[in-house]
Parts: sequence; C-alpha cells; structure tokens
Amino acid sequence: MFLLIFGTRRYVYQLLTTMLVCNFCRNPAAHVLRRFTTRFTLFFVPLFPVSTSHQLQCALCGATSHLSKDQAQQLVDSQAPRQPGWVHQPR
Repeated sequence: MFLLIFGTRRYVYQLLTTMLVCNFCRNPAAHVLRRFTTRFTLFFVPLFPVSTSHQLQCALCGATSHLSKDQAQQLVDSQAPRQPGWVHQPR
C-alpha cells in the first residue's frame, strides 16, 4: 500500500507598516500590508504557490481591504527610502 500525503499551507508575509487615513473609520492610523501565499505541499514540503493575495489592515479599527498585486507594489514603492545608491529589488 502506498500512502501519498499532500495538501496546502498558507504563509503570511508582512510587507509594510505605514501611516494612512483609514477608508472606514476616517482616522489617521498605522496600516499593515500583508501578502498571503497558499502553497501546494507534498509530504509537508512546500512545492509551488497555488494562490497569492494582498491585504491592507487598519491597526485602529481592524478593517481590511484587499489589494491587487500592482496596488500593493505601488504602496511598497512609495514607502521605499529615498537614499542615493539604494536600489529596490522587486520580490
């Protein structure tokens, strides 16, 4: 008998914490940008990504909004430090 163990696992990456005005509570507050990646696993070894999504959450009221990959990248790029010689490497 051959037993094949497969499934998925979700990984959360915190990309950015920044101050923004919340669209829901209308207060200036810290917002956390997170990337959620679901990966296919075989024998508990993550092999390849199945899905990816981005979420922005207000630290004050807890409201979340979903962003596209391009919107998330624009937000990360807008918060990058503006120093001479610094180069942003996309993920």
